[in-house]
Amino acid sequence: MHICVLGQGYVGLPLALRAAEAGHTVTGYEPNGQRCAQLAAGSSYIEDIDSSRLRDLLHSGAYRPTDDPEDLKGFDVAVITVPTPLTDRTPDLSCVRDAARELAARLEPGATVVLESTTHPGTTRDVLIPLLEEGSGLTAGRDFHVGFSPERIDPGNTVWRLENTPKIVAGLTEACLSRVKAFYDTVTDATVSASGLEEAELAKVFENTYRHVNIALVNELSRMAHTLGVDVWHTLELAATKPFGFTKFLPGPGVGGHCLPIDPVYLSHHVKTQHGQTFRLIELAQDINDSQPDYVVRRLQDALSRRFRRSVHGARILALGTAYKPGTADARQSPAVQVIDRLRDMGADITVVDPYVPDGGSREIPFAAAENDASVADFDAVVLLTAHAEFDLARVAAEAAYVLDTRGVMATAPHVERL
Repeated sequence: MHICVLGQGYVGLPLALRAAEAGHTVTGYEPNGQRCAQLAAGSSYIEDIDSSRLRDLLHSGAYRPTDDPEDLKGFDVAVITVPTPLTDRTPDLSCVRDAARELAARLEPGATVVLESTTHPGTTRDVLIPLLEEGSGLTAGRDFHVGFSPERIDPGNTVWRLENTPKIVAGLTEACLSRVKAFYDTVTDATVSASGLEEAELAKVFENTYRHVNIALVNELSRMAHTLGVDVWHTLELAATKPFGFTKFLPGPGVGGHCLPIDPVYLSHHVKTQHGQTFRLIELAQDINDSQPDYVVRRLQDALSRRFRRSVHGARILALGTAYKPGTADARQSPAVQVIDRLRDMGADITVVDPYVPDGGSREIPFAAAENDASVADFDAVVLLTAHAEFDLARVAAEAAYVLDTRGVMATAPHVERL
């Protein structure tokens, strides 16, 4: 089939390449001209995608990136994987709407359109379908097929990938579901059929709401444990020995990435604006996790004052990591970025090291190369924000005057504290 994937980011590019490997002819639509040119040159900007894999599919002709919407013509299946960010803490579906309008102008009878972008329940039915029908003059469920299949991409995860992660599929009608399932059966090992569009949409936002709420719980627990003088990390290890009824979550500097800081807000905002109800647990979790970077800064400030009788202002601080998780350069919504910004605003002399973030990265954070001649001992404090495997934590522990480990991966010592 001719497959069009709109958006060639962390979700769209893996799907497009996997579909090409499955025998389809794939058009990867990326409106960002610079990114499109990079793909066309065979250079991947996604860590999980090797450039050699991309080049092989380009040379075979199975995959072609484009920034020209006219290349979407004649598609059998179009999958929308565009961003759904927050703008002023409000869900922003503008990219979904733009993609829908581009497809509507080129939609032919018998074609299938699937939304993968994370959103609130009702988006496929109430936002996507009206735009497709208005722009095409066709009727969904009769003239063309529509479905929703939530993305479950976890950047940097080498165990659970697109092809072996169960894929939820949903359709407007039974015939729509059959078409959507038939496509995803060619690119994933297992599909799970949902009874309706809204159930599939809600499942996605709830998956990440579950993680968001539980991370907030352990973040608040870590604060209370510190006040009580209790080792929260050991406490969690003890609790995790229970073989039933408990799932282990870990504290950290906050939540980041393309899901946790955003997806629960889609659900709570929709419930409040459309039904006048408050999803109190989501909003409380949001408050806790949003305040976690400030808590990290306070802990570092207290340590400098208590140990060295000095303030953050003018202190030389080494920050390890800017990405929101190990093994990736993804700094979207990263709490590490927020911690670094707050320390800099307080007058700290910050040196930042991240082996995955290019010099002068997208967040404009000063980057210190790993071969920097400065010794760890030259800094007043080290704060570990992202536990990249490339960091020599044994050296850090041996040389640093003080370390605040926000990820709980370093052995405690008189000069090494865990969050």
